[in-house]
Amino acid sequence: MSKYPNVRGLSRGLLVLRAMNVMERGRATPAQLSEATGLHRTTVRRLLETLLEDGFVRRSTSDDTFRLALAVRSLSEGFTDDERVATVAPPIMGQLMQRVVWPSDLTTPDGDAMIIRETTHRFSPLSFHRAMVGRRLPMLFTAAGRAYFGMCPDTEREDILDLLRTRAGGELQQRFASDDAFIRNLVRQTRDNGFGSNHGDWHDQRKIGAVAVAIPSEGRVLASLNVIYLDQTVSPADAVRRFVPPLQDAATQIAAAISTKASTSLSPSPDTPPPAPSTERLASIKR
Repeated sequence: MSKYPNVRGLSRGLLVLRAMNVMERGRATPAQLSEATGLHRTTVRRLLETLLEDGFVRRSTSDDTFRLALAVRSLSEGFTDDERVATVAPPIMGQLMQRVVWPSDLTTPDGDAMIIRETTHRFSPLSFHRAMVGRRLPMLFTAAGRAYFGMCPDTEREDILDLLRTRAGGELQQRFASDDAFIRNLVRQTRDNGFGSNHGDWHDQRKIGAVAVAIPSEGRVLASLNVIYLDQTVSPADAVRRFVPPLQDAATQIAAAISTKASTSLSPSPDTPPPAPSTERLASIKR
């Protein structure tokens, strides 16, 4: 529990913005917003005046309606696809760890590498690293990178290769990125298998093995999800048998959660009435 009290004014202001977001064309009268939120009309009017002064709503000159202003876009511009997948993934990754015990990482592309956005290393009893979030994994030498690289659209893959060939990812990756036969075989193997893998291929972590799957969304790839293990304790064949099916299940769940979250964030059609706030939610806001 937080030691700080809830700021009711902020909660109420956000409630009004959400209500306006589901109104036809993002506009409503104070009376309509009062009915939709359960807040007193005078409270709604005060909130609207504050939002008006801060530039998040504008008042119509022809009628008594308030409309969303362009400034509301600034509230979501920083919420990227990377943030979206990192938001829905942790509980599913926790379930995955319960099945495989070994730790896993959720990674998203960051130029020439994959960057770890979420991890279960700090929870897994078999983890050999703890501070993993923010760590960069080479695109061509790790399971996470290979899963993403092999499954992403061709045009994106070419952009990544162009970057790697400039030595952005280091001299070793530059050499392999310039080897057309290596790249063709890597992509073919990853797509045929449906996953990426490395078993001591990463020169910085030769005792580490991993398998990873891509997380698709709307015809592209958002991220990859891996399971990390010590190669002395798990053979490549055992890793595929034990870890790939649970990884594929987890990736499917994450992709479905992303799709659900995206669809519920969209405004309903003009004929759809705004959802009624829950009794518990209204009670907490009105107090």
